[in-house]
Amino acid sequence: MRKAWYAIAFMIIISPLFGIILANMVGYHEPLDVAAEMLHLKDISDKINWTPFYNYTVPGLPDTIGYIISGVIGVTVVYVLGKLVFGGAKE
Repeated sequence: MRKAWYAIAFMIIISPLFGIILANMVGYHEPLDVAAEMLHLKDISDKINWTPFYNYTVPGLPDTIGYIISGVIGVTVVYVLGKLVFGGAKE
């Protein structure tokens, strides 16, 4: 199980490389954003933003750190929900 946690930690740490740095280098845009733009829909996310982690960022911190913090929170939520739903089930 320790190897799995190391792999998860490694993926969380390198996530900004793919989610921010390389995405900006190649000009990547989320497919839903592209579709909304093609349909001329207005972006109202600044008016209905319900999360402090908008676009995986943390206010006051660099985007790369926000990506890592968002990853840790996401993994923690999934782990806790898995423990609640499946209990301490062993394989």
